[in-house]
Amino acid sequence: MDHAVKLLMTQFVTHDVKRFIVSKPPGFSVMPGQGVELAIDRPGLREQRRPFTPTGLAADAVLEFTIKGYPSHAGVTDALHRLEPGAEMLMSEPFGTIQYKGPGVFVAGGAGITPFLAILRERAHRGELAGQTLIFSNKTPGDVICEKELRHLLGERCLLLTTAADAPGYAHRRIDRAFLEETIDDFTQNFYVCGPPPFMEAVNGALTDLGARAESLVFEQ
Repeated sequence: MDHAVKLLMTQFVTHDVKRFIVSKPPGFSVMPGQGVELAIDRPGLREQRRPFTPTGLAADAVLEFTIKGYPSHAGVTDALHRLEPGAEMLMSEPFGTIQYKGPGVFVAGGAGITPFLAILRERAHRGELAGQTLIFSNKTPGDVICEKELRHLLGERCLLLTTAADAPGYAHRRIDRAFLEETIDDFTQNFYVCGPPPFMEAVNGALTDLGARAESLVFEQ
């Protein structure tokens, strides 16, 4: 069943990522890491549903989404980025397989950070950030979503990598088998992986090669 929701506000968090605050239907509940499908409630757009992950706290009175725009595609994300407050939207019931199973390593590529924002914010709210590590890959420093917040929450356990720029404070390399082997000393812990499909396939393959168990890999399937 779709829920009718209203866009309350938007603001940029990077040069091409916006934070959306959306009304929360009465009784609606979503677990950190789960996704919903969103559509713009206008002719020609209602059927164009896309999955997005709420990034706020479960107990918040509103819903937050952190959405990257792709203007060159002229698709749904571009249309979302051009919406003004007051716009009507449609939202599905929550779904998803990225659910928190305990402390571990979160491995994200680009906009794949969004389910982990929800999970890490919830852990911080509960005082349960001990034992969590984030490895987050982007093209450039300007692409890092919520960098200040993530560095504040995780300190030295927030490892940021850039693949297209070399800058102080970032490792200029990819999240490959060699990096994971150098960085992680316990492959029996939980691993949470999210990003583009080729990224997830490569990271999951490398983690498995290094000894991670299938039941300890959490990712959208």
